[in-house]
Amino acid sequence: MVSSHTVRIAIERKSCKRAVNVAIFKFSGILLLMLSLTAKSREEKVDLKKLRSGGELPAVLYGAGSQTTSIVISKIEFKKIWHKAGESSTVNIKTPNGVFDTLIHDVQYDPVSDEPIHVDFLVIDMNKKIKVEVPLEFVGISEVVKSGTGTLVKVLHEVEVEALPADLPHSFEIDISKLVALDSQILVSDITLPSGVAMVTKLEEVVAAIAEQKEEVEEVAPVDLTAIEVEKKGKKEEEGVTPEVATEEKK
Repeated sequence: MVSSHTVRIAIERKSCKRAVNVAIFKFSGILLLMLSLTAKSREEKVDLKKLRSGGELPAVLYGAGSQTTSIVISKIEFKKIWHKAGESSTVNIKTPNGVFDTLIHDVQYDPVSDEPIHVDFLVIDMNKKIKVEVPLEFVGISEVVKSGTGTLVKVLHEVEVEALPADLPHSFEIDISKLVALDSQILVSDITLPSGVAMVTKLEEVVAAIAEQKEEVEEVAPVDLTAIEVEKKGKKEEEGVTPEVATEEKK
Protein backbone atom coordinates (compact mmCIF):
# COMPACT_ATOMS: atom_id res chain seq x y z
CA MET A 1 0.00 0.00 0.00
CA VAL A 2 1.33 3.43 -0.92
CA SER A 3 1.43 5.91 1.92
CA SER A 4 1.83 9.65 1.48
CA HIS A 5 1.95 12.83 3.43
CA THR A 6 2.20 16.44 2.40
CA VAL A 7 4.31 19.08 4.08
CA ARG A 8 3.41 22.70 3.42
CA ILE A 9 5.82 25.43 4.44
CA ALA A 10 4.69 29.03 4.16
CA ILE A 11 7.19 31.87 4.36
CA GLU A 12 6.17 35.48 4.77
CA ARG A 13 8.42 37.94 2.94
CA LYS A 14 7.55 41.59 2.28
CA SER A 15 3.78 40.91 2.54
CA CYS A 16 4.10 38.23 -0.16
CA LYS A 17 3.30 34.66 0.85
CA ARG A 18 5.22 31.95 -0.90
CA ALA A 19 4.85 28.25 -0.31
CA VAL A 20 6.73 25.04 -0.96
CA ASN A 21 4.57 21.96 -1.49
CA VAL A 22 6.21 18.60 -0.93
CA ALA A 23 4.31 15.38 -1.54
CA ILE A 24 6.27 12.30 -0.52
CA PHE A 25 5.37 8.78 -1.65
CA LYS A 26 7.26 5.67 -0.54
CA PHE A 27 6.80 2.38 -2.32
CA SER A 28 8.91 -0.75 -1.62
CA GLY A 29 11.99 1.22 -0.59
CA ILE A 30 11.66 3.63 -3.50
CA LEU A 31 11.18 7.31 -2.70
CA LEU A 32 9.05 9.32 -5.13
CA LEU A 33 8.67 13.08 -4.74
CA MET A 34 6.31 15.68 -6.17
CA LEU A 35 7.64 19.16 -5.46
CA SER A 36 6.52 22.68 -6.30
CA LEU A 37 8.14 26.08 -5.98
CA THR A 38 6.82 29.59 -6.55
CA ALA A 39 9.00 32.12 -8.42
CA LYS A 40 8.75 35.65 -9.80
CA SER A 41 10.16 37.25 -12.93
CA ARG A 42 13.63 38.83 -12.85
CA GLU A 43 14.83 41.88 -14.73
CA GLU A 44 18.18 41.36 -16.47
CA LYS A 45 19.71 44.53 -14.97
CA VAL A 46 18.78 43.71 -11.37
CA ASP A 47 21.54 44.01 -8.73
CA LEU A 48 22.34 40.33 -8.01
CA LYS A 49 24.36 41.13 -4.89
CA LYS A 50 21.43 43.05 -3.42
CA LEU A 51 19.09 40.27 -4.49
CA ARG A 52 21.12 37.61 -2.68
CA SER A 53 21.54 39.73 0.44
CA GLY A 54 17.75 39.85 0.64
CA GLY A 55 17.54 36.07 0.84
CA GLU A 56 16.67 35.45 -2.80
CA LEU A 57 18.39 33.51 -5.57
CA PRO A 58 18.69 34.33 -9.27
CA ALA A 59 17.71 31.38 -11.44
CA VAL A 60 16.94 30.52 -15.05
CA LEU A 61 14.48 28.24 -16.85
CA TYR A 62 15.28 26.69 -20.25
CA GLY A 63 14.68 23.59 -22.35
CA ALA A 64 11.80 21.58 -23.91
CA GLY A 65 11.18 24.22 -26.59
CA SER A 66 10.62 27.01 -24.06
CA GLN A 67 12.36 30.37 -24.10
CA THR A 68 15.09 31.04 -21.57
CA THR A 69 13.42 32.81 -18.65
CA SER A 70 15.16 34.60 -15.78
CA ILE A 71 13.43 34.16 -12.43
CA VAL A 72 13.92 34.82 -8.71
CA ILE A 73 13.29 32.22 -5.98
CA SER A 74 13.63 32.15 -2.20
CA LYS A 75 16.97 30.71 -1.09
CA ILE A 76 15.42 29.11 2.00
CA GLU A 77 12.69 27.46 -0.06
CA PHE A 78 15.15 26.29 -2.70
CA LYS A 79 17.50 24.69 -0.17
CA LYS A 80 14.60 22.67 1.21
CA ILE A 81 13.60 21.62 -2.29
CA TRP A 82 17.20 20.85 -3.31
CA HIS A 83 17.73 18.69 -0.22
CA LYS A 84 14.68 16.61 -1.09
CA ALA A 85 14.72 16.64 -4.89
CA GLY A 86 18.36 16.35 -5.90
CA GLU A 87 18.63 16.10 -9.69
CA SER A 88 16.20 13.23 -10.27
CA SER A 89 12.85 14.54 -8.97
CA THR A 90 10.49 16.81 -10.88
CA VAL A 91 10.07 20.33 -9.52
CA ASN A 92 6.93 22.22 -10.55
CA ILE A 93 7.81 25.93 -10.92
CA LYS A 94 4.96 28.46 -10.79
CA THR A 95 5.85 31.77 -12.47
CA PRO A 96 3.87 34.82 -13.64
CA ASN A 97 4.31 33.50 -17.19
CA GLY A 98 2.98 30.03 -16.48
CA VAL A 99 3.76 26.73 -14.77
CA PHE A 100 6.83 24.70 -15.77
CA ASP A 101 7.82 21.10 -15.01
CA THR A 102 11.56 21.05 -14.41
CA LEU A 103 14.58 19.22 -13.08
CA ILE A 104 17.30 20.97 -11.09
CA HIS A 105 20.01 20.91 -13.73
CA ASP A 106 22.85 22.92 -12.17
CA VAL A 107 23.56 24.72 -8.88
CA GLN A 108 26.39 27.23 -8.47
CA TYR A 109 27.87 27.75 -5.01
CA ASP A 110 29.83 30.53 -3.34
CA PRO A 111 33.41 29.20 -2.95
CA VAL A 112 33.74 30.69 0.55
CA SER A 113 30.33 30.25 2.19
CA ASP A 114 29.32 27.17 0.13
CA GLU A 115 25.85 28.70 -0.19
CA PRO A 116 23.92 28.45 -3.49
CA ILE A 117 24.16 31.61 -5.61
CA HIS A 118 22.47 30.58 -8.89
CA VAL A 119 20.24 27.75 -10.12
CA ASP A 120 19.52 26.32 -13.58
CA PHE A 121 16.15 24.59 -14.02
CA LEU A 122 15.78 22.34 -17.06
CA VAL A 123 12.23 22.45 -18.43
CA ILE A 124 11.06 18.96 -19.40
CA ASP A 125 8.23 17.42 -21.39
CA MET A 126 6.21 15.29 -18.98
CA ASN A 127 5.15 13.06 -21.91
CA LYS A 128 8.69 12.14 -22.96
CA LYS A 129 10.98 9.68 -21.19
CA ILE A 130 14.32 10.97 -19.91
CA LYS A 131 17.45 9.38 -18.45
CA VAL A 132 18.73 10.50 -15.05
CA GLU A 133 21.13 9.34 -12.36
CA VAL A 134 19.30 8.22 -9.22
CA PRO A 135 21.23 8.07 -5.91
CA LEU A 136 21.44 4.93 -3.78
CA GLU A 137 20.75 5.06 -0.03
CA PHE A 138 22.29 2.24 2.00
CA VAL A 139 20.18 1.07 4.92
CA GLY A 140 20.22 -1.80 7.41
CA ILE A 141 23.06 -3.59 9.18
CA SER A 142 25.14 -6.47 7.85
CA GLU A 143 25.91 -9.02 10.57
CA VAL A 144 29.14 -9.92 8.79
CA VAL A 145 30.31 -6.31 9.07
CA LYS A 146 28.96 -5.95 12.62
CA SER A 147 30.94 -9.01 13.78
CA GLY A 148 34.14 -7.63 12.28
CA THR A 149 34.48 -10.57 9.91
CA GLY A 150 34.06 -8.50 6.77
CA THR A 151 34.11 -4.96 5.44
CA LEU A 152 31.33 -3.32 3.43
CA VAL A 153 32.45 -2.15 -0.02
CA LYS A 154 30.08 0.30 -1.74
CA VAL A 155 30.84 0.00 -5.45
CA LEU A 156 28.05 2.20 -6.85
CA HIS A 157 26.46 5.29 -5.33
CA GLU A 158 23.95 5.97 -8.12
CA VAL A 159 22.39 4.19 -11.08
CA GLU A 160 20.97 5.49 -14.35
CA VAL A 161 17.31 4.90 -15.15
CA GLU A 162 14.88 5.93 -17.88
CA ALA A 163 11.28 6.93 -17.26
CA LEU A 164 8.65 9.58 -17.73
CA PRO A 165 9.42 12.55 -15.44
CA ALA A 166 6.42 11.82 -13.21
CA ASP A 167 7.67 8.26 -12.62
CA LEU A 168 11.26 9.15 -11.75
CA PRO A 169 12.30 7.85 -8.30
CA HIS A 170 14.17 10.21 -5.99
CA SER A 171 16.35 7.39 -4.63
CA PHE A 172 16.68 3.64 -4.20
CA GLU A 173 17.18 2.02 -0.79
CA ILE A 174 19.82 -0.72 -0.71
CA ASP A 175 19.33 -3.07 2.25
CA ILE A 176 22.80 -4.29 3.26
CA SER A 177 21.37 -6.70 5.86
CA LYS A 178 21.09 -9.10 2.92
CA LEU A 179 24.88 -9.34 2.89
CA VAL A 180 25.25 -12.34 5.23
CA ALA A 181 28.48 -13.99 4.04
CA LEU A 182 31.94 -13.03 2.80
CA ASP A 183 30.95 -13.82 -0.78
CA SER A 184 27.66 -11.90 -0.61
CA GLN A 185 26.94 -9.27 -3.27
CA ILE A 186 24.09 -6.97 -4.22
CA LEU A 187 23.76 -6.45 -7.96
CA VAL A 188 21.95 -3.79 -9.97
CA SER A 189 19.52 -6.54 -10.98
CA ASP A 190 18.49 -6.83 -7.30
CA ILE A 191 17.06 -3.28 -7.27
CA THR A 192 13.26 -3.24 -7.39
CA LEU A 193 11.99 -0.82 -10.01
CA PRO A 194 8.59 0.90 -9.87
CA SER A 195 6.20 0.58 -12.78
CA GLY A 196 7.27 2.57 -15.82
CA VAL A 197 10.95 2.78 -14.84
CA ALA A 198 13.68 0.98 -16.82
CA MET A 199 17.24 0.41 -15.63
CA VAL A 200 19.95 1.75 -17.93
CA THR A 201 22.95 0.74 -15.80
CA LYS A 202 24.09 -2.82 -16.62
CA LEU A 203 22.23 -5.32 -14.47
CA GLU A 204 25.33 -7.40 -13.72
CA GLU A 205 27.19 -4.50 -12.11
CA VAL A 206 27.93 -4.86 -8.40
CA VAL A 207 26.29 -2.33 -6.09
CA ALA A 208 27.79 -3.51 -2.80
CA ALA A 209 29.80 -6.47 -1.54
CA ILE A 210 31.59 -7.84 1.49
CA ALA A 211 35.40 -7.99 1.58
CA GLU A 212 37.26 -10.15 4.08
CA GLN A 213 38.61 -8.23 7.04
CA LYS A 214 42.39 -8.66 7.11
CA GLU A 215 44.51 -8.18 10.18
CA GLU A 216 47.20 -5.56 9.81
CA VAL A 217 50.62 -7.06 10.38
CA GLU A 218 53.32 -4.62 11.41
CA GLU A 219 56.37 -5.15 9.27
CA VAL A 220 59.75 -5.04 11.02
CA ALA A 221 62.58 -3.80 8.83
CA PRO A 222 65.52 -6.28 8.69
CA VAL A 223 68.70 -5.19 10.49
CA ASP A 224 71.68 -4.65 8.19
CA LEU A 225 74.64 -5.93 10.27
CA THR A 226 77.08 -4.95 7.53
CA ALA A 227 76.05 -1.32 7.80
CA ILE A 228 76.50 -1.41 11.58
CA GLU A 229 80.01 -2.88 11.24
CA VAL A 230 80.99 -0.24 8.68
CA GLU A 231 79.62 2.49 10.96
CA LYS A 232 81.70 1.23 13.91
CA LYS A 233 84.78 1.06 11.73
CA GLY A 234 84.28 4.61 10.50
CA LYS A 235 83.84 5.86 14.06
CA LYS A 236 87.19 4.44 15.14
CA GLU A 237 88.95 6.03 12.18
CA GLU A 238 87.39 9.41 13.05
CA GLU A 239 88.84 9.07 16.56
CA GLY A 240 92.31 8.57 15.08
CA VAL A 241 92.53 4.84 15.71
CA THR A 242 93.03 2.70 12.65
CA PRO A 243 92.08 -0.97 12.68
CA GLU A 244 95.79 -1.95 12.68
CA VAL A 245 96.57 0.24 15.71
CA ALA A 246 93.57 -1.09 17.53
CA THR A 247 94.86 -4.63 16.96
CA GLU A 248 98.34 -3.75 18.30
CA GLU A 249 96.83 -2.13 21.39
CA LYS A 250 94.93 -5.30 22.17
CA LYS A 251 98.20 -7.26 22.11
